Amino acid sequence: MRFASRRDEFLPRAFYNIKADLPEPPKPPLHPGTKAPLRPEDLEAIFPKSFIRQEVETAREVPVPGPVLEAFAAFRPTPLVEATALEKELDTPARIFYKYEGAGPVGSHKTNTALMQAFLAAKDGVRTLATETGAGQWGSALAYAGSRFGIETRVFMVRSSYRHKPGRRALMEMFGASVLESPSPATEAGRKFYDQDPDHPGSLGMAISEAVEVTLKDPGVKYALGSVLDSVLMHQTVIGLEAEKQMEELDAVPDTVIGCVGGGSNFAGLAFPFVRHVLAGRRRTRFVAVEPEACPTLTGGKLGYDFGDSAGLTPLLFMHSLGPDFVPPPLHAGGLRYHGMAPLVSHLAARGLIEPVAVGGQAVFDAGALFMRTEGILPAPESAHAVAVAAAEALRARNEGRPRTILFNLSGHGFLDFDAYARNGNGRAA
Repeated sequence: MRFASRRDEFLPRAFYNIKADLPEPPKPPLHPGTKAPLRPEDLEAIFPKSFIRQEVETAREVPVPGPVLEAFAAFRPTPLVEATALEKELDTPARIFYKYEGAGPVGSHKTNTALMQAFLAAKDGVRTLATETGAGQWGSALAYAGSRFGIETRVFMVRSSYRHKPGRRALMEMFGASVLESPSPATEAGRKFYDQDPDHPGSLGMAISEAVEVTLKDPGVKYALGSVLDSVLMHQTVIGLEAEKQMEELDAVPDTVIGCVGGGSNFAGLAFPFVRHVLAGRRRTRFVAVEPEACPTLTGGKLGYDFGDSAGLTPLLFMHSLGPDFVPPPLHAGGLRYHGMAPLVSHLAARGLIEPVAVGGQAVFDAGALFMRTEGILPAPESAHAVAVAAAEALRARNEGRPRTILFNLSGHGFLDFDAYARNGNGRAA
């Protein structure tokens, strides 16, 4: 392996806001009741005011507050690594780089926006943040960030992941979070599904409805979302901003940037700082967004206004969507089970700047196992989607006999997901 050196100047002092560089803005969110364009004050019942200000921010650079920068400095910049062992195994002329977000406190990229959102909530005097989580990465990150900034966290965890991933649940509880299976009998939104089937696998749409309902009924509670929204994607751009400087140190510029997509935050976080060069006409770069075949939001969903939750409590977002009632099978890649895609990612995909690809489950787990054997890190099942396509692109470079420079986001480790790999035939002796 070859590493970019760790230097303080790699840590960004400001987030990158891609909205400042878009030639045409995305369509605005709509009020769920009136269907009129949403005003910032319409969001105050759900989100902290400081978060809302970030959501409507139009400046190209948004400063990282000092306390958040201090928290980032404990684990950022994260490593940028050339996967030389994987390159050798694939016998490819391509150079393969990965940004390792699993080096963060709870093992995924979600900590980046969690720290920012917890800080903003604490600044506004919020005592409790309610949220949902699919595979548990976001819930773990918010629980950690809440403990750092003195915020209580209440997490509705999608039932299929709650039962398949007890380690993630335990991690959240160790940080002081309260964790409920979703759908649950604790809310009206959850009870509707729970009464039909107490073993309902759940969905992120359902869990979002429960968290938003709790927020609307208690003025001391505000809601936090781990993906989809513009500001969340902006917070994640620390990934790509670091990666760009680190690749320059290794004398490399990516021609292909790859990330898995559920709601879109880790992909956007890596890709958007590189997209700005394409928007300015300075580079030609491919951006590949990888989703599961079982939840093909970009490749199979419709682009239009839709609710972000199952109960219709959230604003209407203009995005690719499979519909709020869509319930995907209980994937082990629970973080990719969301029915909608971030409006900004949808916007770029609709304009041909992003190439969506859907891959099947077995190929994903096999790619993750290959990465562990070669590079020594077990990717989260979500991140293994990016590994699978990066390996396929490297093999294509070998078949075409031309060099390539590939960058992907290893958005989290899979050290709490061994059972998922075992169920898919990995880890058994030949």
